[in-house]
Parts: sequence; structure tokens; C-alpha cells
Amino acid sequence: MSRGRLPAVLLALALASGATRAATSPEEMLADPALEARARALGKELRCLVCQNQSIDDSDAALARDLRRIVRERLLAGDSDAAIERYLVERYGDFVLLRPPVKPATWLLWVGPFLVLLAGAGLVFAFLRRRPAAAVEPAELDPTEKKVLEALLAEERRNRPA
Repeated sequence: MSRGRLPAVLLALALASGATRAATSPEEMLADPALEARARALGKELRCLVCQNQSIDDSDAALARDLRRIVRERLLAGDSDAAIERYLVERYGDFVLLRPPVKPATWLLWVGPFLVLLAGAGLVFAFLRRRPAAAVEPAELDPTEKKVLEALLAEERRNRPA
């Protein structure tokens, strides 16, 4: 393998292994496969409040481990998935959900990206509109340039086939 390809192969392997690996360690896992499956499904719907762009199932942050532990404890206590989500929302707010509900308190989360995009488009439009038009007027030919141009045009006319 060439030296130029080695970094690309290593990067591809790292990305591929990271996508399939979850941060949940074996000691966190529940003995009951059905409860563990519910815990993993819930973990994919809850945001790590430290990482903010990862689910608690994917994050290795200490708070994510604590949230995974809470989810598993509440599952063992017999809580439903909805009850566990409600508990965590009461404790941490709607931001703990990767897909927060659409309500007045979260409108900015849902509409914010579109507002930023519109503002950027407006700024680009305003910049392009305010920019002066590039009006280039042809320069006047001096008498020597006029004679050269007339000679070239006359020669072209002579050489054209009839």
C-alpha cells in the first residue's frame, strides 16, 4: 500500500468503526434483552447535554452515562418509555430530546435555521444589489490605431472568398 493511501484508509476505518460502536459499555447493559432494546431505543432519542449533537447512546460523556443509567433504572422500575421521557424533560427541559416538540418555547429551535438561511440570502441579495454595475466604456482609438484597424479590416475584406 502506498504511503499516500494509508491516511485515507485509516480515516475510513476509524469512521466506519465509530458509526457502528455505541458508547454503552457492557457493564451498563441490562440482563433482559427486551429492556435493553428499549433502553437503546430511548438512548437514541435523547440528546447528550454536553455533546449536544449526539444521542446519549452515542456519547461517552459522564452526563450521558448518568442519563443512560437513569433510563435503565426507570425501565427496571417499570416506567413506560413516555414516562421516562417526561421525567427527563421535567428535569432537563425539552432540549434533552433530539426531536423536541413544536410549541412556542421551541419555535426558535425549529424555525431558527430557516431564519438564518433567509437572513444570509437577504444579505447576499443586498450586497449584490448595492454593488455598482461594472460599466466599461470602450476607450477611444488614437489616429495611429485607427489606421492600423482600417488596414486590418481592408486586408480581411480582400482575403474573404466571394
